[in-house]
Amino acid sequence: MTKEQIIQNFDPSQPGLADATVFGLPFSAAQSDIIIIPVPWEVTVSYGAGASEGPDAILDASFQVDLNHQDFPELWKLGMYLAEVPEGWKTNSDTYKALAQPIIQALEEGKNIDEIPNLKAELEKINKVCREVHTEVKELVLHWMNQGKKVVLLGGDHSTPLGYYEALATQHSDFGILHLDAHMDLRIAYEGFTYSHASIMYNALQIPQISKIVQVGIRDFCEQEVAVVQAQNGRVLVHTDADLKKETFEGKTWQQQCDAILASLPQKVCISFDIDGMYPWYCPNTGTPVPGGFSFEQATYLFNKLAESDKEIIGFDLVEVAPGDNDDWDGNVGARMLFHMCGVLAKNNGMNTGNYIQFPRK
Repeated sequence: MTKEQIIQNFDPSQPGLADATVFGLPFSAAQSDIIIIPVPWEVTVSYGAGASEGPDAILDASFQVDLNHQDFPELWKLGMYLAEVPEGWKTNSDTYKALAQPIIQALEEGKNIDEIPNLKAELEKINKVCREVHTEVKELVLHWMNQGKKVVLLGGDHSTPLGYYEALATQHSDFGILHLDAHMDLRIAYEGFTYSHASIMYNALQIPQISKIVQVGIRDFCEQEVAVVQAQNGRVLVHTDADLKKETFEGKTWQQQCDAILASLPQKVCISFDIDGMYPWYCPNTGTPVPGGFSFEQATYLFNKLAESDKEIIGFDLVEVAPGDNDDWDGNVGARMLFHMCGVLAKNNGMNTGNYIQFPRK
């Protein structure tokens, strides 16, 4: 059937099709305007684990997401498709994560890895395989972009979007990253891992096409990261959670704060959303939760403002969703945020997402 025939025969009011793609949608990759690339990878995690299970948890929860979204009621008709990825990614993630643990433990004990030949060799091996995965992600992103698709990335830990940014850099000579997170992620080769989840924004700064990173919700950082920010001469702007809350307590509205955040971004923007930027009760099982944060509605409001602005959203990544052992709450939150972010991307790019549903209230 053609895409138009599928739309006519599909009932969006019923639960999503269990044998279909993400959100229970009936479209093939060719019929979908948005391709979601899952990257189940978390080799360098040193605290909580589970981010590599995030894409599956979000997929499972997505079938319960109602498609008649108030902001984007026609979004589902565009088609969103969860791409197939190399089977080796998840297997290698588990394998090399196990190899990384003795290295992390040795560092925590104050040992010098350079003086332990077997651990130094394992570290070099891990850095090599992580680089290979980033290159594979880049190639997969470009494969779908070259077919005219809007492509987004679903992690995995926060190291996973590097190849995605590199792919965007081949298409755009100047863009910024709107980075929502509890952490700066500006550590240099954290714990010896060049491609650590805690180093993603430092590694992004090595891409010359990324002209600015604007961070929102930050509440944990180290001395090295502060030095990195200061050395960038305005290329990295930081809105800590403490500063944002202080402004709020003194009368500044979230709308005013969002306007200031968006005004500081360049014309083209990629969103990077680490789920731990939100209050921990939205993501209780994420790897490195930190007290404080912002709400689900604050995040979607900021994204909606960006969608309606004169900026161009060129992509986004959603990372660090980790399912719990006994509940699917994190996956549920992640699935709903993923759906909303797809709507924001589509609307900003002039695709038909429908009109906002206004309900009578009098």
